[in-house]
Amino acid sequence: MKFFGKGSDNIEDARGSSGGGKVVGGGIGILIVLIGMFFGKDLTGVVSQMPVGNSEQAAVERGKPEDAGGKFVSDVLGSTERVWQAEFQEMGKQYEEPALRLFTDGEQSGCGYANSAVGPFYCPADHKVYIDLSFYQELKTRFGVNGDFAQAYVIAHEVGHHVQNLLGTSEKVQRARASLSEKEYNKLSVMLELQADFYAGLWANKAKDIQLEEGDLEEALNAANAIGDDNLQKQTQGEVVPDAFTHGTSAQRVYWFKKGFDTGDISQGDTFNSSKL
Repeated sequence: MKFFGKGSDNIEDARGSSGGGKVVGGGIGILIVLIGMFFGKDLTGVVSQMPVGNSEQAAVERGKPEDAGGKFVSDVLGSTERVWQAEFQEMGKQYEEPALRLFTDGEQSGCGYANSAVGPFYCPADHKVYIDLSFYQELKTRFGVNGDFAQAYVIAHEVGHHVQNLLGTSEKVQRARASLSEKEYNKLSVMLELQADFYAGLWANKAKDIQLEEGDLEEALNAANAIGDDNLQKQTQGEVVPDAFTHGTSAQRVYWFKKGFDTGDISQGDTFNSSKL
């Protein structure tokens, strides 16, 4: 994948800082935590329950980073900004660009504290995407997923949650939570996640500042397939429990990402009223 557009300046680089302190007993199994929180699960009320150690905060650099990893994130974020600015303009709305915060080990977000084991996430309270770039190595070694387009998909999915937040979709799901059983709420969570996958695919379709190369699409589809609830449950507990799904099956995640990529039409992304679930 090649970029031709300007990278985003909406980067907060907190790498190397304490980020609010490491979680006590931070050696918890990263794979287990990733299963529950992978790819943008709303962390409000979840990460805030995690214990916080040292509260020391280091200086945060703002703007486009100079290292390769930071530049890549900036380029992807800049591309999503241009796509969603245009999409919101067509809807007669104003797109509010999210910030993306790079951190190491742990970070205090507007939704509470999270360590790197949580994986990339979006916090609706402060409109920020959070990622520790070491996650990409975990994605490769633990899930066999590699490639720059797969890595871009991770960011585009999180930005998809930001779009849902701006459009009021996330708030509707949260309001419904109080009146639903865990099983019923899990179904809504799956719909929310699959729509974020669709939005990631839509970005890839609409982005005029990227050039996809041979194998790029397969990278993203492999990533979507690897982190389906059914696949992850088989790996960790040896059985599949559909009522516990929160992100969708591998087939569903691949389907919705590809639908976004193939259509580029935001009106086709209503996962809440679709039979493809």
